[in-house]
Amino acid sequence: MGDQTVLSAGARFATLEEIYVSARERLDADSWAVLDGGAGGEQTLRDNLAALSRWSFRPKYLSGVTELTTGTTFIGIELAFPVLTAPIGGDGMFHERGQCEIAVATAAAGIAPVVSEASRFPLETVAAASDGPKVMQLHAWGDPPEFLALAQRASRAGYVALCVTIDCPTLGWRERTMTRRFRTPEEQWRGNYSDIGTSAAERLTSGAGSDWTWETLAEVRSRVELPMLVKGVLTAEDAMLALSAGVDGIVVSNHGGRQLDCVPATIDQLPEVVGAVRGRVPIAVDGGIRRGADVLKALALGADVVMVGRLTAMALAAGGAAGVNAALGLLRAEFERSMLLTGRRDVKDLDRSLVQQRPVDPR
Repeated sequence: MGDQTVLSAGARFATLEEIYVSARERLDADSWAVLDGGAGGEQTLRDNLAALSRWSFRPKYLSGVTELTTGTTFIGIELAFPVLTAPIGGDGMFHERGQCEIAVATAAAGIAPVVSEASRFPLETVAAASDGPKVMQLHAWGDPPEFLALAQRASRAGYVALCVTIDCPTLGWRERTMTRRFRTPEEQWRGNYSDIGTSAAERLTSGAGSDWTWETLAEVRSRVELPMLVKGVLTAEDAMLALSAGVDGIVVSNHGGRQLDCVPATIDQLPEVVGAVRGRVPIAVDGGIRRGADVLKALALGADVVMVGRLTAMALAAGGAAGVNAALGLLRAEFERSMLLTGRRDVKDLDRSLVQQRPVDPR
């Protein structure tokens, strides 16, 4: 019997690779450098992908699996499959409607986007783009009153949770864009700073760092009602501090290799964080997730959901909401096919027995 096809013969994109190629063709060289690049020598950017490739599946054949359960709940959000889109700053560089298009696509896919604070569009505009649930991303910098003002705006606009990024006290040392003498135009990322002070926005690009501590995070956590994720955790130590600050979920993340170079790959750090948290809060992971099989590996290693950022931005560049919808459809289809091929029936039953780590080549 011949290969089964996921999409119709007339579908615009048959694979995720076709989406990557289309994005490269559509974007100018500066925008592509922003989207495809990382920090420093881009070691972490490469390691995120390499680390995932070192994990192999341990399939269970003749398992009798014919139907799958892929739906899950993450911090109260119902998801058709265990994926959220990650926050994408400067989104207008990749499509004229940026995160508004992502909001449309995620609602259609039955999942939720994490909407970047550093967007071309005010958070209210993105909220109005679709009826689906949305998480608002904020940065752990600037004056706490500015943070709380944005959090209050997000709550009024209908966002269901906050995601606080802790690994971006200032922009990473991004040489791929530096060699091009390129800086993202301010209109592409300051959409949320029109009616409040802009010290946070200015701090982002100044290299001044952030005076926030875990105590600051705990204080603002106590003053917001929405559930709060913390994004950028890579160690057991920071995971425990996050729990002490009262967060409702943890995102194991190295910012896709775009902030501090030479930190570990997120998939390598995931078991350490999972072991420290011991199920007290749910855990998400991002960084290098490019395939449905990668999603399955991350869940087997203890994540409750994954976030996809670079893939989402490439799909946005390739075709707006339709491109993102195609990418999410392909990601889910490969994920489900991988579950069938490994003999796993329900995402709630995935565990470490599903994967093993390949020996590292000594050469």
